[in-house]
Amino acid sequence: MKFVFIIDPIQRLIPGHDTSVALMEAAQELGHEIWVTQAENLSVIGGKAWGLLSRVRLKPVKLIEGKWVAEEVWYELETPTLQPLEAMNAVFMRTDPPVNIPYLYATYILDCIDEKKTRVINSPRGLRAANEKMYALQFSEAIPETIVSQNKEVIRKFVEEKGAAVLKPLGGKAGEGILFMDGGDRNFNSLIEISTQQGKVPVMVQAYLPAAKDGDKRIVLLNGEAIGAVNRIPTGNEFRGNMAVGGRVAKTEITDREYEICGQLGPVLRRDGLYFVGIDVIGGYLTEINVTSPTGVREIDLLDDVCLGKKVIEWLVVSG
Repeated sequence: MKFVFIIDPIQRLIPGHDTSVALMEAAQELGHEIWVTQAENLSVIGGKAWGLLSRVRLKPVKLIEGKWVAEEVWYELETPTLQPLEAMNAVFMRTDPPVNIPYLYATYILDCIDEKKTRVINSPRGLRAANEKMYALQFSEAIPETIVSQNKEVIRKFVEEKGAAVLKPLGGKAGEGILFMDGGDRNFNSLIEISTQQGKVPVMVQAYLPAAKDGDKRIVLLNGEAIGAVNRIPTGNEFRGNMAVGGRVAKTEITDREYEICGQLGPVLRRDGLYFVGIDVIGGYLTEINVTSPTGVREIDLLDDVCLGKKVIEWLVVSG
């Protein structure tokens, strides 16, 4: 089979960490062709989605002294050629946020793929529907107390009532722009003004969960079913557990409560064509649903001695 991955520039990826590389390696090891492109290389020609695609061959990472280690030159790219995306068996949309206007235009181009011929992971319609912060609001029994607002007084009232809260930009990733807040912070007004761009852009504010100090669990779901998890634990003076800001990873298990949350999400994710998803759970509460380029596979593979990438590719082959 042929798979194309729409990714950020491949030279910027970290092979020992990035889930996109793990998925590509797994597909290659299972005998499939791997192609890559970037969102700006997509077009619509004759009513169909096309892309400048490059065949890529990877030198897989190796496990050395408990770490994934890549060769200095870990990929080989062929000269790109213009091809219809429907020539591929599957298209993986793995461009990192922000979900801005160019990103949305890319999803419109992907709408021009006949999904009876080529599976798109994740569905462009699902990507547009599922803001990674707002999408969780429909699961009211699973999330902590949450508001979304750009109004300073509304935010202040909520924070003062809860004693402490976490503010999240609606379009951020990897912990970027997340703030811990309490009503007594003398910088409160300035933080709100900066985060909301002077009251023009709404933000999410969630009641602070003390269990965050014990970790922010990433659970990976495939077609609505949990297939693995890793705990990300804050280090030093940092309250965020995200790996991108230095959180350490630890082996973990999925609890009954977390399986219950996944059970609530599963039918909705399948309905929206969100096949490969990462959710964040703190203290038994769902905090985010990551659908654009969810990470965690490398860490889960390392800690649990599994290969989630192969599980994803094998599911894709069987499900068509």
